[in-house]
Formats: sequence, C-alpha cells, structure tokens
Amino acid sequence: MKITYSIIAPIYNEFDNLPELYRRVKEVMDSSGEPWELILVDDGSTDGSTDGIRELARQDKTVRPVIFARNFGHQVAITAGWDYARGDAVVIIDADLQDPPEVILELANKWKEGYEVVYAVRGEREGESWFKLWTASLFYRIIYRITDVKIPVDTGDFRLMDRKVVDVLKQMKERHRFPRGMSAWVGFRQIGVTYKRAARVAGVTKYPFKKMLRLAINAITGFSYFPLQVATYFGFISAGVAIFAIPVVAALRLAGSHFFEGQTTTLISVLFLGGVQLISLGILGEYIGRLYDEAKGRPLYIVREAPED
Repeated sequence: MKITYSIIAPIYNEFDNLPELYRRVKEVMDSSGEPWELILVDDGSTDGSTDGIRELARQDKTVRPVIFARNFGHQVAITAGWDYARGDAVVIIDADLQDPPEVILELANKWKEGYEVVYAVRGEREGESWFKLWTASLFYRIIYRITDVKIPVDTGDFRLMDRKVVDVLKQMKERHRFPRGMSAWVGFRQIGVTYKRAARVAGVTKYPFKKMLRLAINAITGFSYFPLQVATYFGFISAGVAIFAIPVVAALRLAGSHFFEGQTTTLISVLFLGGVQLISLGILGEYIGRLYDEAKGRPLYIVREAPED
C-alpha cells in the first residue's frame, strides 16, 4: 500500500508520553483519510520506552519501530527517520507533544497547495522559562544573521517535507547535523505556518543548556565561516592597535613621559594577545575536529531493530 504521510518522532526516555503521542497522532491522521505510518526512532532510551514502542508496533502495524544500538542524538534520530520513511510527505514531530499533532493537517494543506517544505513557526510558547525563551530567541536571530543560509526564525524541527526534499536530504551525510538548516539549504518552495507551542505533557526536557549550546555550535560551523572571520578581524584589530601604539609610545618616551613605565602595560598587552590567539586556536580546532570526524567515515547510527519494508 502506498503511504501518503510518514510521521517521524525521535524517542529518548519518553515512556510517559508514548501512549498520548500515539493516540493523538492516530486520531489526527485517521481523520485525514490518507494512509500513514508513525516511525518511532528509539535513541537509546533507558526508561522502558523501547518496550513501549515494541508494544505499540505489535498492536498497530502503522507504527514502525527503529531501535538504535545506543544513544546517537536527536538530530541523528531524525536522519534515521528519513531513511526509513516511505510516505510522499514526511513530518518531523517531537515526542513530548509540545508540537501538537493537530497542526500536521495545517502543514498538509500547504503541501497540497504545492509547497515542498512547510515549517511550523512558534508564535507562542507555553511552560518555558524567561531564560529559555530569551536564549532561544537570541539563538534564532544570530543564526539567521551570520549563516550563509537564511534559516527561518522561531522554528524548530517540526515541519512537513515532500518526498523529493527528503530524498535530497538523505544524500547529506555530515555527522554534525542541523536538520532545520539542512532543509533550508536545499531550497524548494517553502512556507511557514504559525502555531502555539504547548507545554511538555510529561517528563523533562532533553535539551538542557549544554545541548542547546552544542546545537548552536553545529548550526554556526555547519553553515557559516563567521567564527573564522571573527578570528581574522581580531588579528587585524590587534595589528592595527600595535601599529598605532608603537610611534605613540616612542614619542612619549622621547618627550620624557613616564606614563608607560612598568610592567602593567606589557602584561595587559600579552594577556590580550594571548587570549585572542587561544580563542582563534579554539575556533580552528572546532572546524578541524569536524573535518576529522568526517574523515573517519563511521556510520551515522547503528540500528539494533528496524521494520522490514
């Protein structure tokens, strides 16, 4: 049977959310009257989610489990979903139900109008602290300004993509992945749908500040050379200050001024230049480390169990 919609939900320790996720997705997709499948990618869960996914798959053949051998990360779980999806339209949704499954039909309507990527824009966000809201807003706007691809602001991974878009994304095998940036990079006809993001139904967030910072670094280094350019700018500024300071200091010394005597100025200058150099080396290290990871050529993920087509 030809599948119209593939719904991909990465799962990591979401046992309490699984029944409600399945119920709401089934209710929404059955109302569409189109054949669909729910791909649950278990990303090395340790709370019983794996057995919960197996049980759902046993009860309903529209549920297709993809069980990782260990935890490989949310972005890689999305990639595995792309690899196993069979639908003409592929939807990515979070398992915590902050992205309401009911919005899928709104995304599908835009797809039927001819759009090939329909991304969900977060108009409102419930149940999140001011710090999370502020950092998220800052993150999206910085990414939009400095990356080579204009990634829509206030959007997550919740989106619908046409089969032709997914087939292109499946060819992109970089290890440090940023799916929302990748889907913007490929082009095609894209449009946003605004929705109200709900509070998490159960459990705790799987994206603390540390993971959000890592995601931001992946986004910046994957789609921009801006950090390398910043290091270059620091170099030119330091050189310019030195070129300007040398004749000024020489003139003051010849005039008998004691303003620059002592070691304080020297220590400040050395510390400043040392800091610039270490920051620049750190930026270079990030890019070189990514080249090293790509050169190893290891698979993005290892599957312990997967559905048979």
